[in-house]
Amino acid sequence: MITCHLRYIIDADKLPEFEHYARLWIPLVEKLGGIHHGYLMPSEGASDVALASFSFESLAAYEQYRIAAASDEECIAAVDYYKQTKCFLSYERSFFRPVFRSALSAPRCWADPRNLRFFPGSARSPAGPAAARSACAPPGPASRRRW
Repeated sequence: MITCHLRYIIDADKLPEFEHYARLWIPLVEKLGGIHHGYLMPSEGASDVALASFSFESLAAYEQYRIAAASDEECIAAVDYYKQTKCFLSYERSFFRPVFRSALSAPRCWADPRNLRFFPGSARSPAGPAAARSACAPPGPASRRRW
């Protein structure tokens, strides 16, 4: 699994435009096979930095996403929206992979990329927060801990 992390320098006077841009990309990444973890918008402190993260099964899957996005009409429209609004000034792209204490203690929700959208305690989990906690708990005594 690979996670792409984006750090944007945004135009602080165009926060609504950038938030709209962000909301355009979340379903597009998911439509093209990724799992979008959302955007983090400025709240307090620096008002010109926004972050985003999304994951793919592999770097090859990410590259396929990039190829597909280049010809996807909705992705092209999202890029055009940026070109019209100039809602961010620059961005940096970095790639990461999660590391856990051991492979056995890795929460299963992280080990299986299809489950990444359901974090421990998530109300979005199909079976509710309690099921999300038990599904993502590492095996053994540590699974009794409270999230």
